[in-house]
Amino acid sequence: ENYTTITQRCWDYFISLMENVSASELCEWKVISRPYSELRYCLEFWADRLNYSYPNALAEQYIFQSHHRYFHNCTLEHPVYFDPPEDVLLAMIIAPICLIPFLVTLVIWRSKDSKAQA
Repeated sequence: ENYTTITQRCWDYFISLMENVSASELCEWKVISRPYSELRYCLEFWADRLNYSYPNALAEQYIFQSHHRYFHNCTLEHPVYFDPPEDVLLAMIIAPICLIPFLVTLVIWRSKDSKAQA
């Protein structure tokens, strides 16, 4: 058998596993991780077994097809996180930098104080 025939079987198995997933669960990783991992494992296993490189064009085609068919709306249901505004980001960067000289000064001052007491 060739890799094309085997990958079609991997795809058919994936479709059979996805039939048990309801539409409301399509974006829940804990539900779809097994079928998705099975597809990936099958494609990778047979590529390795038949001395094909992985990832390869055919395997990528099935992965893209799975996303297009089942998971294309998942990003719309979950919030998309963006970088914070520049002023907030700048404050988050500068605050620790400004604390370092203060802490170094405090350590030096306390060490001199302890030497004076001894």
